[in-house]
Parts: sequence; structure tokens; C-alpha cells
Amino acid sequence: MRYALAVEYDGKNYFGWQRQSEVVSVQQTVETALSKIANQTIEVVCAGRTDTGVNATNQIIHFDCDNPRKNVAWTLGANSHLPKDIAIKWAQSVREDFHARFSATARRYRYIIYNSNFRPAILAHGLSFCQFPLDENLMQQAAQCLVGEHDFDSFRTVHCQAHSPIRTVSHCHVSRQGNFVIIDIKANAFLHHMVRNIAGSLIRVGRQVETVAWMSEVLAARDRTVAGMTAPSGGLYFVDVDYPKAFNLPKSVLGPLFLG
Repeated sequence: MRYALAVEYDGKNYFGWQRQSEVVSVQQTVETALSKIANQTIEVVCAGRTDTGVNATNQIIHFDCDNPRKNVAWTLGANSHLPKDIAIKWAQSVREDFHARFSATARRYRYIIYNSNFRPAILAHGLSFCQFPLDENLMQQAAQCLVGEHDFDSFRTVHCQAHSPIRTVSHCHVSRQGNFVIIDIKANAFLHHMVRNIAGSLIRVGRQVETVAWMSEVLAARDRTVAGMTAPSGGLYFVDVDYPKAFNLPKSVLGPLFLG
């Protein structure tokens, strides 16, 4: 039987999602907990791998199991074997043709910046911090050049292994809630470090170091060296995945506080 689950995690204690031999990953931790419930070795597939320190409120995974269990076993049962910074939010059986990665039609991220003269103490690990005033309206204007199908070579790491830099962004919104500046971006798929590199460039526009038009110039250049810095991983959240309605998956809840 095939199951789909939604996983929430604070990424600060993990070397990314993907299982690795010598460091602790989110995937390894989740698989260990699920294997205890299944009484067999479980290997999971995720909707989108996240890097070291990156968080998720709605990472979707699937796995196959020879020993059927009730959904509550995959949620409450698995959560009892997971550390406090990882939680299963829901679980359900799915059709055999469901695939967490390949069935997905879009992914959505949010990048959260705490914009204040002084760094925060509470929530310090789940935010990026910028002490310089940011103009979110200029950032919003600059972000609109990213919407649509483009070559995003300027916004991917040199180590990116994707065969093509072409991605389709359906929206990129920048807004403010008090001291929090939020970059919300949705695309069919993302390149390695794409969101963090976009965030780093938009921060330069928000600080008025660069103009709104500069963002279009960076996109057109197709050259990583002309874009802004890679923004820190702690402010990045993988918040949603779109699937065809036929799979009938639960509607996602983006998360608490400024993520809602």
C-alpha cells in the first residue's frame, strides 16, 4: 500500500532533507520513525529536497508499505518516535500512481526577513535578519520581472545539477507584517539556491543599493556573478505543493504567526 504524509520541520539541526551517510538528515530521521511503526524498512520520496538549515511547513512525502496501518499510526505513532523539531501533520493512503515528486505541479516557498535595527532573540533560528531599512514596495515591484517562464541561470548555484535553468514562476509577492518582510514565491520547480539567491537580490533592491530595473538586468544576464548574495538558509520555508485534484490530498495549512 502507498501512503502520502505531510511533514513539518525546523531545519536548523539537520544537514538538509536528503539522507547522507555521515551526518543527520530530516529524511533519515523520518524514515527511522516510520520504520518502527511499519515493522519494516521504509524509504520515502519527497516533493522537494531542502538544503542544510532550511525549514518546511508542508513537505509532502510518499512511501510503500507491506504492512497496512491506520492513518493515526503514521501521525501520532510516528510523532512519538520523532524529535520535537520534526512532526507528521497528516497521513492518508493514496493511489499507486501517486508520486510525491513527479505528480507535483508546483512548489511554493516563503522567505522571512526580520527587518529591525536589532537582531531578534525569540525566533532567531527561524528567520533571516536585516538591520538596514527595507522598502518592501520596491522589492515587490522588482519581483514582478520574475513571473512567467524564464532562464534563471543568474539565480542558481554553480553546483546546480538541473539540466535546464528554465522555470515558470506563477507569482512572487513581497509584503510586510510589522518587522517581518515576507517573500512568497511559487513555481513549477526550483533550481538549487534559487529562492535564496532571489531573496538576496531583492534585499539589495529593498535597501536601495540597486534599482527596481536592476532585477530585470540580472535576470537577463544569465550570470550568477551579477546577482546578489545567497540569503541565509534559516529564513527559508518550503510551504506548499500543488497536486492534481484527482489525488484528493488534504489542503495545506501554511503555519503559525507570520507564515499564515
